[in-house]
Amino acid sequence: MSQEEKKQDAKDQLAFATIAAEAGSIKDGANPVSQPIYLSACYRHPSLDQAINFDRLKGFTYSRVEAPNRKVAEETIAKMEEGYQAFAVASGMAAVQLVLSVLKSGDEVVSLDDLYGGDFRYFRHLESHFGIAFKQWNGQKVEDLVSLLTDKTKIVWLETPSNPTMKELDIKKIADAVHNFNEKILVAVDNTFYTPYYQKPLTLGADVVIHSATKYLGGHNDILGGLVVVNDPDLADTYFQYTITVGDTMSNFDSWLLTRSLKTLPIRMDRHTASAQKIAKFLEMANHVEKVLYPGKAGMISFYLDSEAEVERVLNSVKVITFAESLGGAESLITIPYYQTHDDVEAEQRVRLGITTKLLRLSVGLEDPDDLIADLKQALGD
Repeated sequence: MSQEEKKQDAKDQLAFATIAAEAGSIKDGANPVSQPIYLSACYRHPSLDQAINFDRLKGFTYSRVEAPNRKVAEETIAKMEEGYQAFAVASGMAAVQLVLSVLKSGDEVVSLDDLYGGDFRYFRHLESHFGIAFKQWNGQKVEDLVSLLTDKTKIVWLETPSNPTMKELDIKKIADAVHNFNEKILVAVDNTFYTPYYQKPLTLGADVVIHSATKYLGGHNDILGGLVVVNDPDLADTYFQYTITVGDTMSNFDSWLLTRSLKTLPIRMDRHTASAQKIAKFLEMANHVEKVLYPGKAGMISFYLDSEAEVERVLNSVKVITFAESLGGAESLITIPYYQTHDDVEAEQRVRLGITTKLLRLSVGLEDPDDLIADLKQALGD
């Protein structure tokens, strides 16, 4: 092994926190510690020969195809997820679209029945416009999932923990069962709630990981973005060709902001978790709270109140916590999924899943947890 290969091998073995902190710290131009923002749409070719035989892995030509800041963000999340290649796109829904872009008319998808509401909206679009069939699994028995698979099934779509009822799935058990049925079926996992800090689906047998980078990975409620990470080089090439064709790639500026955010991901996730654990314990004992859903780590808590009137009072009364739809940022946000994030899910399904008009979803931010508890306490009328 050459000295350069030894250096690369050592770099590949770095701990998660080190990978995060070193994101974007590269030799580039004037050797800055932090990578500069490249606000350039195109890049100079040194010669005709280089242009004819251009290798996108060794240079840049046009920002839709490859860009310095986006490349760093993609390489960083690929290392964090222990995947082969990542793709940074314009939004979380663009990431969903990218993953499903391999489907054609007549294909089938089996999904968990408890997902982000926008997923179901896009599923219905594909079903009505392109004749792609979607089946739903309740997340209980894996054998029931397998019974839904056919020779037309191309993708199994999971989200764990689920949004907003916090169901946790055994990714390895599911991936093994699906691949035993047909190794060509792609197991795709939305890892937005846990991030690779707490969960790495590719190491558990999944084929594709999806993130809304707007959430924990971005972490500051200031960017819109999505990420897809894969293990298979052929699938990576298919997705690459799709992204450069439709042109929904993440901008250099947002990519730079994302890389900046990934540097602090471990620290932020530790703080989100510590605060959420404390707040979940408070909510379990609080007046007007009937039930708390919290998986034990990360910063997402869902809880049921005892009346719709109490829901309205809480949403209108919070002062430190902000009534807004997103999650995973420095600022704590609270939302009512029934009317907001899951409005695109059929009403019957919402009720069946427990997404009722009395369920609130709290994204615990980076504020002092005692201040958040005091805010919830006064909003609950305690």
